[in-house]
Amino acid sequence: MGQLLLCVNPKFVAIIIDASGGGAFLVLPLQKTGRIDKVYPTVCGHTGPVLDIDWCPHNDLVIASGSEDCTVMVWQIPENGLETPLSEPVVVLEGHSKRVGIVSWHPTARNVLLSAGCDNQIVIWNVGTGEAMINLEDMHPDVIFSVSWSRNGSLLCTACKDKKVRVIDPRKKKVVVEKDKAHEGARPMRAIFLADGNIFTTGFSRMSERQLALWKTDNMDEPICVQEMDSSNGILLPFYDPDTNIVYLCGKGDSSIRYFEITDEAPFVHYLSTYSTKEPQRGMGYMPKRGLDVNKCEIARFYKLHERKCEPIIMTVPRKSDLFQDDLYPDTAGPDPAVEAEEWFAGKNGGPILISLKDGYVSTKNRDLKVVKTNVLETKTVTKPEPISTVQKHVSPQPSVKMEDKLEEVLREFKSLRDRVILQDRRIARLEEQVAKVAM
Repeated sequence: MGQLLLCVNPKFVAIIIDASGGGAFLVLPLQKTGRIDKVYPTVCGHTGPVLDIDWCPHNDLVIASGSEDCTVMVWQIPENGLETPLSEPVVVLEGHSKRVGIVSWHPTARNVLLSAGCDNQIVIWNVGTGEAMINLEDMHPDVIFSVSWSRNGSLLCTACKDKKVRVIDPRKKKVVVEKDKAHEGARPMRAIFLADGNIFTTGFSRMSERQLALWKTDNMDEPICVQEMDSSNGILLPFYDPDTNIVYLCGKGDSSIRYFEITDEAPFVHYLSTYSTKEPQRGMGYMPKRGLDVNKCEIARFYKLHERKCEPIIMTVPRKSDLFQDDLYPDTAGPDPAVEAEEWFAGKNGGPILISLKDGYVSTKNRDLKVVKTNVLETKTVTKPEPISTVQKHVSPQPSVKMEDKLEEVLREFKSLRDRVILQDRRIARLEEQVAKVAM
């Protein structure tokens, strides 16, 4: 249903594992290599197997998990990874009546999380208050295979066992357009939004061949194009890079990753190449762009799960020059959300706030996820963040290290603010240009 057992971000790789007596997953810092001890601490709060996990795009220390125990849990991972097992989630989201197979964070709104369960419902939560804000029921008569947010998160597209692909406006709770039998075959489909608003699907033909297809959302009667692939039976999972418009297809149980560029001219979906490995993949995680090494001209990095190990697969574009290759790295979605949860639920949209990777992405300080429950009876005492103490009167002999840390932190904050100002300047300039055009 959900992802392929693992999920990565610029700090960690998280891997769902079989745990006796409940559900658990590992969270490993990317630098950690070598054997993982049997006693390595896990994230282990669910009472049933974990079915899907998703790192928050706006905070690299926050991850959501959906489980067979019908709950969604949101976890705060310590900065340096786990030293002891983590069994206390920041918040438990209860609202599904059957197991939860899909969790997916909103791409641009802070603290907005979607979950889809075997009760055929989609619930959209405000994680900051722990409330279910939107409940999309009666839209899917059968199991939901996949859910994908549009680039600014104003729409969803879903693939369902009833062979329909639907485009949904979640805040208006209505299906905007749907396509019956997007793929004729009975096996599971996947559907994702592309940056331009088109939809890319994978599925099976009536003859059980694997297919991919591209659709325009304003008219889904006929696909822009359909391609038959092969007659293998693993579901093709699409991973999409909006910056280069490349879709990577990883078949479950395949030992290869194929990739395609999507353009406006026929054949629209252009086969680029296949990356082959020796062993079949059980799971695959895809690194966000800001986690790549721009000095090595990395354009994609996958983490492939085998029976007994997880290894990175790095895709690079060989270049002679050592200079920053700006054609490979257009500005990409950064970690700052464009809108707050309340604004989004009230109807406001925001596209991703883009950052340049020119100096490599440096993660700024993540603020802890705070959940303020609205129910008065449940209010836990919220501990106030300690004010950063001013320099103490009695200077103990060893505070210089602390001061240096503080100074570094202030400089980091300063740099991130400066970057943000530059971004806003650019954005204002762009908007002014657009306004000038309209005024003419």
